[in-house]
Amino acid sequence: MKTWLDELINEKFRLQLVPLIDCVFVLLIYFMVCCTLIRSEADLSLTLPGQVAQSRELKMLDEQIVEVLANGSIVLNEKPYSASSRADLKHLEYTLTRYREASQMANTTAMITIIAEDESAHEMVIDVLNACAGAGITSVTFGSAE
Repeated sequence: MKTWLDELINEKFRLQLVPLIDCVFVLLIYFMVCCTLIRSEADLSLTLPGQVAQSRELKMLDEQIVEVLANGSIVLNEKPYSASSRADLKHLEYTLTRYREASQMANTTAMITIIAEDESAHEMVIDVLNACAGAGITSVTFGSAE
C-alpha cells in the first residue's frame, strides 16, 4: 500500500522531459547561430604560370655525377652534402628533383652516376639511392673513381 510519502518521493524523482527538451532546443539554436558556415572560395581570376617555350636551346648535361666520399660527405656539382644530416639529404633530394624537372622540360632523361670511394660506407650510397628515388629519377648507374 502506497503512502503519501511514497507518492511524494516518486513525484520528486521522476524525470521531467519538458525542461530537458527545452534545454536541447535552446542549445540547438545557440549552436546554429554561433557556428560559421564554410564559405566557398572566391574566384580570384589569377593566371598561373605555365610552361614557356624557350627561344634558344638549353645545353643540359646528360648526367649528374654524385660522389660518395670516405670522409662521410656526398658531393654533387662540387657542393658537399653531409650524409649524417637529414636536412642536407632533403636538400640533395630537392636538387635532384629540380634536375629531373629541368630534364623533362628539355625532353631528355635525367641520369645519375654514383661514384663511391672504396672506403665509403654503404649506408651513404643507400641514402643517395633513396634521394634519387624520392626525386623520381630511375636512371641510376654506378661508376668507379679514377
